[in-house]
Amino acid sequence: MPASKARQTVADVEVSFHEVLSDDGTPLRAWTNDPDGRIDGPTVVLCNGLGTNPWSWPALLKPDCGVRVISWNHRGTGGSARPADPERVRIEDFVEDALSVMDHFGVDRAVLMGWSMGVNTMFELAVDHPERVKGLFAVAGVPGDTFSTMLGPLRVPPLVGHTLTVNLSRMLRYGGRALTPVTTRLPVGPRLISVISHSGFMLPVADPELAAIAVRAFLSTPVEWYCHLALRTSEHPKVRLSRVRVPAEFVGATYDLLTSARQMKSAAARMPEATYVELTGTHFIQMEKPDVVHDLLLAFLARVG
Repeated sequence: MPASKARQTVADVEVSFHEVLSDDGTPLRAWTNDPDGRIDGPTVVLCNGLGTNPWSWPALLKPDCGVRVISWNHRGTGGSARPADPERVRIEDFVEDALSVMDHFGVDRAVLMGWSMGVNTMFELAVDHPERVKGLFAVAGVPGDTFSTMLGPLRVPPLVGHTLTVNLSRMLRYGGRALTPVTTRLPVGPRLISVISHSGFMLPVADPELAAIAVRAFLSTPVEWYCHLALRTSEHPKVRLSRVRVPAEFVGATYDLLTSARQMKSAAARMPEATYVELTGTHFIQMEKPDVVHDLLLAFLARVG
C-alpha cells in the first residue's frame, strides 16, 4: 500500500503522520517530529505509553530538540486501526509494529526509548531482535510484569497490586461502553489539567496547553478498547535481563503510582551497562520535567555513541 502522509500542527508544534502496514496487515498511524528532515541528530524510536500520543512529549516536539523521533499510535488508538484478530494486541504484536515503523522510515538500528508499557515493548524488541537496537532509555516503566509494580508508593504488595489493577481493567472493559460517551466528550482544558496536576496522580506540568491536548487525544480511545489493550499487555512476563546486551538507562519517578521506581532501580542494578536516575515526580515525569528528562536522553545518546 502506498504510504500516505499528513501533517498536524498543534500549539505551534508540527508532527508528520504516515500510514504504515504492520506484518499482519494492520494499518498503523506512525509519526515523526521531523516533517522536513531538518533535524540534525540521532534517530530514536519511541515506544510510547499505552494509548498515548506525540503531545505527551513536549521536549521532543521542539524544533531544536536535536533528536529525530519516530513512533506510532497503538492498535485501535489515535488513528491506527484495530487488528482483524482483536487478540493481536500483545507486547509481541507491538514489537512487530515497531519493526514495521523502523523499516518504513529506513532505520536499521537505533536507540529505543520507552515510556510506561512501552518499556515492555522495547525490552522485548531488544531480546528478540538485538541487531536492531543500540541502547535502551526507559522512562517510568519496567521490563515486564508491569501490573505487579503498580501502586508502589502506597506500599501495596506486588500480588495485591497486580490483582487490583487487572480486575479494575477487566471491570472497565465490560462496563466501558457506558463510560465512553462521557470520556470522549469530556471538556479538557487548562482548568482540568490544573485539577489533575494537584491530585497527586500527576504533579504540575511544564506546558498545560500541550498537556490538555495530550489528555484529550488519549480520551478519544473508547474505554472498553483501552482496557482490552491493558489486559492483553498485563500478560507480558518479566524479560530476562541477562539476554539484553546493550547499554540502558532507567529514569524513575518517586511518586509514580503506575510503575514502581524501586523495581526500576532493581532492574538497572541487574544489568552491567545500566544506570538509574530517580526524579521527583509521577508517572508523567516527561511532562512535569521535560527539559530534565531530555537532557538525560541527550547524555545517554552521547554515551551510546
